[in-house]
Amino acid sequence: MDNRKLFVSSHAPYWHNGSSIAIKSYNIMLAAVPAVLMGIYQYGAPALGVITFSISCAMIWELVMNLIMKRPISISDGNAAVIGLMIGMLLPAATPWWVVLIGTFLAIVVGKQIYGGIGCNPLNPALVAIAMLLLSWKGIMDFNEALLNYELGFPMTYPLATLKYFGVEAISNFGAGGLLMGSQIGGIGSTFGLGLMIGGIYLILRGFIRWEIALSYLAGVFFTALIFNAAKPDVYAGPFFHLLTGYTLIGAFFLVTEDSSSPVNFIPMLIYGGLAGFLTVLIRNIGAMVDGVVFAILMLNLANPLLDKIRPKALGKEMENA
Repeated sequence: MDNRKLFVSSHAPYWHNGSSIAIKSYNIMLAAVPAVLMGIYQYGAPALGVITFSISCAMIWELVMNLIMKRPISISDGNAAVIGLMIGMLLPAATPWWVVLIGTFLAIVVGKQIYGGIGCNPLNPALVAIAMLLLSWKGIMDFNEALLNYELGFPMTYPLATLKYFGVEAISNFGAGGLLMGSQIGGIGSTFGLGLMIGGIYLILRGFIRWEIALSYLAGVFFTALIFNAAKPDVYAGPFFHLLTGYTLIGAFFLVTEDSSSPVNFIPMLIYGGLAGFLTVLIRNIGAMVDGVVFAILMLNLANPLLDKIRPKALGKEMENA
């Protein structure tokens, strides 16, 4: 009697045994340190409080879900800490504690654990939380309003909001060098462009993120913004402005590259990143949202399983009676 079993495999990525998840998580946190330190330097103790509280809450929600669902304790793999860090980096420094608490709950419980935990989530958990916060409490996530009481040594207006509501001429104060060095308001860890680029290059060189996704995303942003700017230069900003403002750089190196919600094959990765970049600029220029990064990546997360089915045609030819 044939006792062999048939094993049916689902769509990649698959559940990992955890042997290197912690190493990857700690390296992602290490890569984010320059951008986080700049945010803390600019905004002071409130920024430090948001970051640390976000990481702590994410780990606590992870522990609570492990106990409720009777799963092995997984906070040591660092994934919950990374999710909490990403949320903190995307929030303004003046975010109330209860918003951080709700955001980390949405990320860990709704965005990750209900799907089965790490490796099973179809959407980026941090972006699930930020999207829900944006839709629920728009004023709290409005950087111009949230950071009104801060006095910094650069224009205290959110560059993308200035562009959307006042036009291209109003963003003349934002030079590329200043934007690269963090001379703009925004999320705690999303404004220091140079620091995010250094962290992203480090992750690519170490093999923790796929360069195909990150670079194709930046290329999608660049060429889409270039087309808009060429069509109406007096209405739409140039590509370098879009690359260096908002969530673009943190999105390219820390968000769009999240393992469970991104493709694993070469051609799908290029399409995935390019389309996410295209949608980012499209939402910014003609959409209702000021910054399109969050919703652009989430929409491509949904398309990820279909994109990953795209594979090159096999070489060779059929042979009869082979």
